[in-house]
Amino acid sequence: MAGDPGAAAEQPRRIVVMGVSGCGKTTIGDLVARALGVPFLDGDSLHPVENVAKMAAGTPLTDEDRWPWLATVGTELANAGDGGLVLACSALRRSYRDAIREKAPDTVFLHLHGSKEVLRERTEGRSGHFMPPALLDSQLATLEPLDADEAGFVVDIAVPVSEVVAEALAGLANSASSTAQRIGATGP
Repeated sequence: MAGDPGAAAEQPRRIVVMGVSGCGKTTIGDLVARALGVPFLDGDSLHPVENVAKMAAGTPLTDEDRWPWLATVGTELANAGDGGLVLACSALRRSYRDAIREKAPDTVFLHLHGSKEVLRERTEGRSGHFMPPALLDSQLATLEPLDADEAGFVVDIAVPVSEVVAEALAGLANSASSTAQRIGATGP
């Protein structure tokens, strides 16, 4: 409702933490979800076995590989109901984000951005992940930054994790405030 002071304070309830491999989607997504008191889901867990095998072998996914997975990601967000959900998903292209929004139109995208050097250091320093560091260049080439008309914002990952989370929460609060203002401006 326009003018409702609680509306601006309300955080977005469907959030995709996006970015290339190694940017911290899982870590930041989990911490943001905890701060908001909503569940967290790593979108990687929604990939079919065939996609995981391709990535583990160092083979980039094709769009044909991604479309069913993106539909599943969007469905998970849509099914979160009023409780909300924070979901980690690379969402590198506008068309991928559009596919997610087809299922969950009110999704806000939190883009974790870092330099190639920071990202390479992080991907080379981790173990037990199916995405090899060799695919970083492919992901960076695929990445399309958020457009001005997309609900979302960018946070730089070059700062300590606690600062990334604080900036993410502030960005989400600003997103909620902007949404409330747009609703108030266009509402009855």
